[in-house]
Amino acid sequence: MQSTAYPDSTREKLVEAAIPHVVFDGWGPQTFKAAVADSGVPEQMARVAAPRGSIDLAAAYHKGGDRAMIAALDDADMSTMRFRDKIAHAVWLRIAAVDREVVRRGMTLFSLPYCAPEGVRLVWETADAIWNALGDTSDDVNWYTKRATLSAVFTSTVLFWLGDDSEGFSDTKAFLDRRIDDVMSFEKAKAGVRDNKALSALFALPNAILGTIKAPAGVRRDDVPGTKSGTASNSKTSHQTESH
Repeated sequence: MQSTAYPDSTREKLVEAAIPHVVFDGWGPQTFKAAVADSGVPEQMARVAAPRGSIDLAAAYHKGGDRAMIAALDDADMSTMRFRDKIAHAVWLRIAAVDREVVRRGMTLFSLPYCAPEGVRLVWETADAIWNALGDTSDDVNWYTKRATLSAVFTSTVLFWLGDDSEGFSDTKAFLDRRIDDVMSFEKAKAGVRDNKALSALFALPNAILGTIKAPAGVRRDDVPGTKSGTASNSKTSHQTESH
C-alpha cells in the first residue's frame, strides 16, 4: 500500500498528466490512456506503477492532497490557536490543497460499489494524517474514535464544499466550524460521564472492555510508512499542539 509520505515518482508523473483529462472524462480508462500518452511513461511501466489504472491515479491524487496539507501545517504558526481551531484549520488546508472538479470526479469514482472501500480507506488515512500532524498520542480506543469522527467531519465538509458558491467558500468554513463544535460537544459530554460517579459506575464494564482496545501495532514506529513519523509530522506542529 502506497503511503502518504512515500509517493511513487512514476505514478505522480501519470497523475500530473491525467489531471487535465479528469475534468472532462473523469477517472476512467480513457483518462489513464491519455495520461500514459501525455506523460511519455512506457505503458508497461505505467501498468506497474498503477495496476488498477485510474483508480490508482485517483488514490495517488488524494494522497498528494494529504502531503500538501502536512507541508502547510508544518509552515503554519498555530501557537495561539485553540485545539478545535487547529483541527478546523487542518481540514480546511486539506480541502484547499486540491482542485474541486477533480475531487468531484473522484467522489463519483469512489461512490461505485467496487471502489467504495478504497474511498473509505483514503478518508481514514486523511483523518489519521491530520491527527498525527497535530501531535495525537492516543494509543487506545480513542485512536479509533478520533479518526472515525474526523473522517465523518471531513467527508461531510467536502460534500458541502462541492456545492458551495459563497464568496471565499465562507459557507463551507461556517459548516466546518459547526461540525467541529458538534464533535467538541460530544467530547465534553464524554468527560461529563467520566466525572459523574453514578454514570461512571454504570459504564464501568463497557469502559473496561473498551480499555482493552489498543491502536494498531507500529503506529509510532519510525520505520513504518504511514505512521506518525512517516506522515511527516514534525516537532514544530507537535510542540504547538502539546502546549494547548
